[in-house]
Amino acid sequence: MMKQQTDTSFSYKDLHEIRVRKEMIRREIQTDDVRIKALWNELFHPRRSSVDTTTPSKRLSRFINTSAGILDGAILGWKLYQKFKKMR
Repeated sequence: MMKQQTDTSFSYKDLHEIRVRKEMIRREIQTDDVRIKALWNELFHPRRSSVDTTTPSKRLSRFINTSAGILDGAILGWKLYQKFKKMR
């Protein structure tokens, strides 16, 4: 993925060599940054195809699934409320 340099000691003879090395390192950092951003977005922001979000059957399925989860959470909350209310 990223290059690891084993030799970190460089001998520079003039300021031009330092500037050239600095520019090389800056470019490496920028390319690594672009790769990291692309991987991050691919990992945490998956692409949704337009077909999945626009078909009525997919929307209905997603709506029913979400509604069932909300209803399940509400029933669980009510049961826990009743259980701990009796313990007082």
